[in-house]
Amino acid sequence: MRYRTLGDGGPTVSTVGFGAMTLAPNVYGDLTEDEATAALTAAVEAGITFVDTADIYGNGYSETLIGRVLGSRRDEIVLATKFGGNTDASGVLQPGMGRPDYIRGALEASLKRLGTDRVDVYYLHRLDPTTPIEDTVGALAEHVAAGTVGGIGLSEVSPATLRRAHAVHPVRAVQTEFSLLQRDPEDGILPTCAELGVAFVAYSPLGRGIIGGSVRSPEDFGSYDWRRTNPRFQGDNLTHNVSLADAVATLAADHDVTPAQLALAWLLHRGALPIPGTRSPDNARANAGAADLDLPPQVFATLEALIPPGSASGPQGDESYLAGLDR
Repeated sequence: MRYRTLGDGGPTVSTVGFGAMTLAPNVYGDLTEDEATAALTAAVEAGITFVDTADIYGNGYSETLIGRVLGSRRDEIVLATKFGGNTDASGVLQPGMGRPDYIRGALEASLKRLGTDRVDVYYLHRLDPTTPIEDTVGALAEHVAAGTVGGIGLSEVSPATLRRAHAVHPVRAVQTEFSLLQRDPEDGILPTCAELGVAFVAYSPLGRGIIGGSVRSPEDFGSYDWRRTNPRFQGDNLTHNVSLADAVATLAADHDVTPAQLALAWLLHRGALPIPGTRSPDNARANAGAADLDLPPQVFATLEALIPPGSASGPQGDESYLAGLDR
């Protein structure tokens, strides 16, 4: 495993992290606590030290599991969680989640579930349109000063919002969907993060399972799998996107790596810190191995030629999901 600093002046983290949304049973279908524990444990034992979760993943289940599994290893882990992503029954973000009083209550609840007295990165999960970002970041800065938050994070924000936030207090990390199938960050937030010294964390780095090969047809979805309603996984869109994954798999085989490892290595090459999630211990170990690959730049150039920006078919989410993104 290789390591890097998480933003200017931040802690040292593994260059491949672990996204713990997959550990929530209501996201990608059923799983047992033993299965979730095995995947998380395998990731950490493979050298991953950056673990990312959120209070909405399984309504706190993911945080609670992490607290139980990693409690004795807390000081070995750079732990990130999020607040402010709650939606109503129709998928619309609830207002007011960027207010100082909301943040205080959400942080206290997350700390209790995680079994710790601090989180190393505390993200605003989605921009609260009813609260100025300056007020949200100002409140988070108070928790940084108190020692309960190590650094401030933002998720799915525009370059303009990041600049406004960073002017109030340094932002440690920005988290945005970024993969071979989702290239939008290249034109805005990725270079802005580099300019400001903010770590760029790539979530869903394997296209929510398409690139890694775990999704090839609707029959691959569990009964509670949210991808059933995601446009990118419907009909002809899914067929086309699987064909893109097949092209990645062919190139990966030529270099004796897995498709997931190639896709993650490309993200590292682009300066991102990917946080793939998985429920498989074997996949967790293989994903961690992507950090140690030394592929020539020509491989990445070939990969980008195979899948240029805009290649994916279908939007990354439905209308309510897209409405929650700050663009």
